[in-house]
Amino acid sequence: MQNAIRDLRAARGWSQVHLAALLDVSRQTVSAIETGRSDPSLPLAFALARLFGQPIETIFFPAQETA
Repeated sequence: MQNAIRDLRAARGWSQVHLAALLDVSRQTVSAIETGRSDPSLPLAFALARLFGQPIETIFFPAQETA
């Protein structure tokens, strides 16, 4: 799954450490989600959506398939 977390975080001038603190997760968790190495739990996805004031569908989207 791809996501827009890095862009949303950067637009606010937040570091991964700051975002992690707001979400009560580790910086490594934020990094893994941003890079697509890990998908967030559903409660964490909802927390991210609330924090950024965006619907989940605008933050997370399926990876592009190549033909």
